[in-house]
Amino acid sequence: MGKLIYLLNVSLDGFVEKVDHDLGWTRIDEELHGWFNEFERALDAVLYGRRLYELMNAHWPAAELDPTTTGVELEYARIWNAHPKIVFSTTLESVGPNSRLVSGDVGEELAKLRAEFSGDLGVAGPTLAAQFISRGLVDQYGLVVHPVVLGAGTPFFPALPHPIDLELVESRTFSSGVYYLGYRARR
Repeated sequence: MGKLIYLLNVSLDGFVEKVDHDLGWTRIDEELHGWFNEFERALDAVLYGRRLYELMNAHWPAAELDPTTTGVELEYARIWNAHPKIVFSTTLESVGPNSRLVSGDVGEELAKLRAEFSGDLGVAGPTLAAQFISRGLVDQYGLVVHPVVLGAGTPFFPALPHPIDLELVESRTFSSGVYYLGYRARR
């Protein structure tokens, strides 16, 4: 059975977006984007919350047709468009190609997905991830730490009733000053 991996860009003070949901503070250069491509390519499927799915779906399906799309972005667009996407939402009525809508209990849905996909699954979006985190269902956490302090915003981790014991399993420094920290949940 594959791992459930929660990976997002995060500020040094632990936020994944500003209060107004702006993501312009990230330092996504070609090196980091290429690393994200490899990470995404290794996943069997990605579980999205509504807001992040809508943000991604507004851009990546058309990126292959945009002449200003760079080579590394084109590669990501092809990966993203081909990947199965499972969108958790109670408000959306439909989703795009290679995407399907679910609205059930996250634990029950994850059990179904693990029966369907034998490899790793990504969970994308802090609100959705919070549901998996609070139930102890996330196997690995990936923090792509950018050298910026936002002061407020949406936190990477939700408020928790107890600590989560983690073990560092991987780290990497990018030339932009961004760090990747990969942690496995100790159970």
